[in-house]
Amino acid sequence: QVQLVESGGGLVQPGGSLRLSCAASGFTFSTYAMKWYRQAPEKERELVATISSTGATPTYADSVKGRFTISRDNGKNTVYLQMNSLKPEDTAVYYCNAKKLWPVRNYWGQGTQVTVSS
Repeated sequence: QVQLVESGGGLVQPGGSLRLSCAASGFTFSTYAMKWYRQAPEKERELVATISSTGATPTYADSVKGRFTISRDNGKNTVYLQMNSLKPEDTAVYYCNAKKLWPVRNYWGQGTQVTVSS
């Protein structure tokens, strides 16, 4: 059974930091690209960061570049999102996604709430 379980969300003041984790099981984690998405109220889901199966060449949305870092530990089947210098506009539900192009596979976690507010 495939599972992606996010953790680490919460309430943080502007300028603060959080580290999200996503623990994967039920599939061969090391062969999947991993992504973090977010969705704010009444907005479309937005791709935040992507990391390849080997951990090379992470990419970021312009809105988080220089503040967020995606990483993965294939030995622990876990992907992380370190979020620094948080802003109120980073408030959203953050989702972990596992994707493979062939065969086509696309898995989602249940999401974790991040709220940036004073």
